[in-house]
Amino acid sequence: MNAKEWIAAYAAELGVDPPSASEFATLLDLAGEAAHSSERVAAPVACWVAASAGVEPRQALAAAREIGEDG
Repeated sequence: MNAKEWIAAYAAELGVDPPSASEFATLLDLAGEAAHSSERVAAPVACWVAASAGVEPRQALAAAREIGEDG
């Protein structure tokens, strides 16, 4: 099972739609921004924080990039 298949199965298990191809790519960019701006462990937690806040992936990525520019 590849990553997209696993995410689709996980989303189904949780009763939500999986991310679109664009959202998937943006979430990977968000994870990369978090990991490269601090530590690798920030990547999944940043995605969790964005989801908990109800923030769309593009907005979450923009906020992460702002922090990266300030740091």
